[in-house]
Amino acid sequence: MFANFATALLLTAQAATLSAAPEAATTAQPAPAIEQKEVAFQALTEGRTDQAITVLRAQLKADPSDPAALINLGSAYAQRGDRERAAQAYRAAAASDTRYNVELADGTWVDSRHAARAALLRLDRAQTALLD
Repeated sequence: MFANFATALLLTAQAATLSAAPEAATTAQPAPAIEQKEVAFQALTEGRTDQAITVLRAQLKADPSDPAALINLGSAYAQRGDRERAAQAYRAAAASDTRYNVELADGTWVDSRHAARAALLRLDRAQTALLD
């Protein structure tokens, strides 16, 4: 039913790095390091939805506002067919004070809030399609 959500899952997260140097500074800034997070991608792509939910819930106990974990939790709920919980997780990710760039399964990098809003939109469209 919602299997296409697996293609939009997060693989890695790049912590946003804000420069404290003034804009006029000419010193080259090093590229931000890419921080890899375990966001149950493998479990989700292999259809181990319950395992992914268990892993993601445990991670969210330590960091309840982590957008990568919230988005993938929403995707896991969507795979399970639980639209309400999926939407709740996506909304929490979009509203999170924590924000960084995330890599999607297709290799593109987007802001975590954008990824969450896009996932919520796909969820809404899938629901509308079911009603047609």
